[in-house]
Amino acid sequence: MLANPYICSIRPSPVSIHLATAAVILHIDIREMTRLLVLWGCITYAFIELNLVKAQFPRACATRQAYLSHECCPNLSGVGSPCGEAEGRGLCVDIIADDQPWSGPYNLNGIDDRERWPMRFFNRSCQCIDNFAGFDCSFCKPGLRGENCTERQNLAVRKDIMKMPRSEAIQFLEILDQSKNTPHPDYVIARDHYRCNTLESIRDIHTVITCFLRNLLGDSVNSEPNYVDVSIYDLFVWVHYYSVRDTLLGGGETFTDIDFSHEGPGFLTWHRMHLLNLEEDLRRMTGNPDLAIPYWNFAIGGSTCDACTDDLLGGRHPENDAALSPSSRFADWEVVCLSLDWYNENIKLCNGTGEGPISRNPGGNVDRPAVQTLPDLADVSKCLQVTAYDTFPYFSSSDQSFRNTLEGYAEVDGKFSEGARTLHNLAHLFLNGTGGQTHASANDPLFVLLHAFTDAIFDEWLKREDPTFDDFPSSNAPIGHNLGYNMVPFFPPVKNMDMFVQASQLGYTYDIEFIEAGTMPQLLVGSVGIVLLLAVMCLLVYSIAAIWRCHKRSMYEKGYQRILAAERQESGYNYE
Repeated sequence: MLANPYICSIRPSPVSIHLATAAVILHIDIREMTRLLVLWGCITYAFIELNLVKAQFPRACATRQAYLSHECCPNLSGVGSPCGEAEGRGLCVDIIADDQPWSGPYNLNGIDDRERWPMRFFNRSCQCIDNFAGFDCSFCKPGLRGENCTERQNLAVRKDIMKMPRSEAIQFLEILDQSKNTPHPDYVIARDHYRCNTLESIRDIHTVITCFLRNLLGDSVNSEPNYVDVSIYDLFVWVHYYSVRDTLLGGGETFTDIDFSHEGPGFLTWHRMHLLNLEEDLRRMTGNPDLAIPYWNFAIGGSTCDACTDDLLGGRHPENDAALSPSSRFADWEVVCLSLDWYNENIKLCNGTGEGPISRNPGGNVDRPAVQTLPDLADVSKCLQVTAYDTFPYFSSSDQSFRNTLEGYAEVDGKFSEGARTLHNLAHLFLNGTGGQTHASANDPLFVLLHAFTDAIFDEWLKREDPTFDDFPSSNAPIGHNLGYNMVPFFPPVKNMDMFVQASQLGYTYDIEFIEAGTMPQLLVGSVGIVLLLAVMCLLVYSIAAIWRCHKRSMYEKGYQRILAAERQESGYNYE
């Protein structure tokens, strides 16, 4: 509460009038409303520069007209008809949002901009037909190319960065480095939150204040939305941050137990879409339609990051264990979206501003010995034996859930254990730095390769189990994780079900061979048996050879003694 409720002056504004109206509608004490109006005036004065806000959307829809119409149906390639309808590529249609109930910690309704995504921002968008895709239907679906998207291309092959030709690995990493400084050609990011248009469905004064405090349109209703350009890679980081950020409640309060991309069935489908977007952006940037993201096989055990070398993902700084080597191409990368608490306190979104270098100290967390060692192939083999994709409550506490096991909140055999950190989670925590902070982890380029390997394990499970949509919960998963939920904040909308298919249906595959579930122990026993047999055979051969040499030496010595005796007899020499 303000020490002096009159330290700021207020002049009538559309917002203050709406608040006063709300007081009458909601039967709120006029004195309390007066105090709130004073507070509103002070805050408006402090943040008067804020404009309209949204989440990440195509630049073509980052306009006041699109904002007010709630329609994002751009002209085909900027010059054709809306969604390419006249060209036979798509239609402008109503967006369908998932209305199935969710469960989990988030129990609010109508507060977070990401609920029923993306309806708070747009309720109409392009729906592409046949093989066309993209926000304006100017692109092709994965695995297709050509003017009419009818040419099927070979599957892009994602390879192990430690086994692929070093020249190819370095070339990819140079491309990734280039993407950090290349503006995204189509998408922009929001610097502020969405605003409330009306007082409909508002049930209490807390919701009223929250609704307006997050956006502070003030008298700027004629301004263009407050978007900023962003690089290709920083958009990749921002999207991940936006999916995990806290829900802002106003007055510095937040709801933190919310995550649209982790701790639920959508963990694997969300990150699959995340990688596909980056991969496609890199292809467009380079003009190489066959470009494929490599993976880092983190299931090598031990306490060494084999990919953390200066020619690959960056070695350790000689004078600072938590920093990258100055010889690494990634040493000068600035992290973005790091200061989560500051964004919350100032009712802001990450705007892509650099906040310092990447930190990484693989295996160096002395306070947590359990995360100083990477998983191994036996862990992956056990994980792949878990047959159920997910189990109730479809959260980080799920037992015998393949998703929860691979994500790393259960032991590698699927058994839930409080505090367990395995596989994917363990790999992140092992990096011990930027890569271990969920909201900022995508800043470390190792994130890309780490998640590609996680996706490879997911794809292997899909091949073995051949699940159907019935194996993915359609309701009562945490918010954002139901089968039909539009994954936040991808646009045009993409549902979890769209990614719950084998990678080959999405235009790529992996150059990898997993040991069949249950065969690793037999293989190890067989290998040990073969080694022992060879050792016994070598010992036997050596023994026979030694006996033969002794025998020959003995025969030689006996013959020599006979010759010597004969010589002595002839010369009269007597031993005695």
